[in-house]
Amino acid sequence: MTITDTNFSFPGQQDLYKGKVREVYTMHNDLLIMIATDRLSAFDAVMPKGIPYKGQILNQIATKMMKATEDIVPNWLIATPDPNVAVGHLCEPFKVEMVIRAYLSGHAAREYKAGKRTLCGVAMPDGMIENDKFPEPIITPATKAELGAHDEDISREAILERNIVSKTDYAILEDYTRKLFKRGTEIANSRGLILVDTKYEFGKTKDGTIVLIDEIHTPDSSRYFYADGYLERQKKGEEQKQLSKEFVRQWLISHNFQGLEGQEIPEMSDAYITSVSDRYIELYEKITGESFIKADVSNLQKRIEANVLAFLKH
Repeated sequence: MTITDTNFSFPGQQDLYKGKVREVYTMHNDLLIMIATDRLSAFDAVMPKGIPYKGQILNQIATKMMKATEDIVPNWLIATPDPNVAVGHLCEPFKVEMVIRAYLSGHAAREYKAGKRTLCGVAMPDGMIENDKFPEPIITPATKAELGAHDEDISREAILERNIVSKTDYAILEDYTRKLFKRGTEIANSRGLILVDTKYEFGKTKDGTIVLIDEIHTPDSSRYFYADGYLERQKKGEEQKQLSKEFVRQWLISHNFQGLEGQEIPEMSDAYITSVSDRYIELYEKITGESFIKADVSNLQKRIEANVLAFLKH
């Protein structure tokens, strides 16, 4: 059983926002209740079927990573009353995603292959091949798109010029992004993984504090390689062994879907959906170094509602 949509009416609820994967309930006491659904999104499109345990996996990885980084960057999180639920402080989100890349992979590699040598105003060295390491990690921000639209690359200069983020705040976002990526890289290395690239989202609390929000170091927001054999594969020009959502993107590309106009989302068989779920469980176990414990999914809606209501009563 999966959860792909929620419509709860919690006491004190003021608003409900539905993102690509998460549903966010705003409460009267400046609390946010964020429910990670089992929806799968790729190329800014939401797939028709849910992936078993995906919401639990994303929520639990994000929670663990927030706790592992709260000493260097403050975050929005208060509690996790349910495997799929995070509760935190109401924030005003910045309208940019802070993307940081240590390797020429994914979107950066596609742009590089098309002949571009700058990404978001940042220079990329000549003579690189896909999945090579950059001399230093580069920050390549993206504007946050509305549901159904594509996020767009944007340079630091354009962000400041358009006053999307103030100069003072942007300096903090860059500093936090580098600190989080350094810690994420260390955590990944300890698990035999390479954190290739990731994105962070930030918001401001009512008192003006900049905090990390949303997910962090999950397979949906990050790309990981297996460290073992990375250099050998690179020397031979072989594909890297990845731990990320890239395998879904590649499957969609092979079925003629990249989220472009006129393209139809291909049908995912039950067997394929099970295989995606299994991959997400593998991702969880590799990234956290812990065994994944499947929560009871016999009635997900009821379980989530009961756990949130119990939390709100405290």
